[in-house]
Amino acid sequence: MKILFILSLTVLVGTCSTPKYTVKIQNVKDSIEITDSTLISKFANTITEAELKVHLYEFASDKYEGRKVGEKGQKLAAEFLKTYYQDQQIKSPFGGDNYFQMIPESFFSNDIKSTENVLAYIKGTTTPQEVIIISSHLDHLGITDDGKINNGADDDGSGTVALMEMAQAFNMAKQAGYGPKRSILFLHLTAEEIGEQGAVFYVNHPIFPLENTVVDLNIDMIGRVDKFHENDENYIYLIGVDRLSKELLYLSEKVNNTFYNINIDYRFNAENDHNHYFERSDHYQFALKGIPVIFYFNGVHDDYHRPSDTPDKIDYPLLAKRTKLIFSTAWQIANQENRLVTDENNKLLK
Repeated sequence: MKILFILSLTVLVGTCSTPKYTVKIQNVKDSIEITDSTLISKFANTITEAELKVHLYEFASDKYEGRKVGEKGQKLAAEFLKTYYQDQQIKSPFGGDNYFQMIPESFFSNDIKSTENVLAYIKGTTTPQEVIIISSHLDHLGITDDGKINNGADDDGSGTVALMEMAQAFNMAKQAGYGPKRSILFLHLTAEEIGEQGAVFYVNHPIFPLENTVVDLNIDMIGRVDKFHENDENYIYLIGVDRLSKELLYLSEKVNNTFYNINIDYRFNAENDHNHYFERSDHYQFALKGIPVIFYFNGVHDDYHRPSDTPDKIDYPLLAKRTKLIFSTAWQIANQENRLVTDENNKLLK
């Protein structure tokens, strides 16, 4: 695997690049053992480009009117997700038929109407109190002033359908007797486009205690190719992966090297990134609470935040491969023997 851009020099080599520190880092790397590689491959392969395409052509259709937060189209999109999880027999963390975490109008300013995060849940088999969150945002920009619909196929229809397929894959594993050891929360966040407000609400009103939240794997645009990779489509940007947990960084790389060999591009992970992508999607709200995160991202393109971001422009084989990478990373975190830890709690770095 080729790593296109090296992580912050102060993190990986800089002043900490002493023999003793190097040994500690190697110890972290050596402590990571891939769990159930045969099962990971088996259930990752249930994620298909055909199903992703079907879901996305629906979710990014005109029917949902651009999914503007609090408006009719966004609420139809939330109902679509609820129905999907019910049909798949994937439960709500609330129990019963309630899959919505309601956010009241009073939470917002600027006349934003009440809205909802959509949550589905697979309970862990051995340490269910520990929760892996896989997130994406379901809202988009609505309709332009001249009547054009912002379908948001990549932003963030691609992340939404990736969550749907991953939830199905984990549920199929559970039904076959291979349920995750830790619990997994599939979290479709609302109001990202107006400042990550669905994520802000969740971390301030968590369904599960934040101290029991192991990681947030956040997906925001993984279906396209940006200008930097027109001749190298086999890539994905990872952002935030080393900010709180080097174990997460090396676990992520080991999963990728074992199964997919996607070129990991860290250029936007730099702390001085002028785009400030680390702060610009829902994972950031979890990081602020001390929870390790990865932001999966394909970069911007000419259709970003335009009505031309339509499902016919998605690279479905690439979307499927990236989704499998995220699924496999989540599987490893959910099933490895020890809980993923932050650097401050990692005895191997002491």
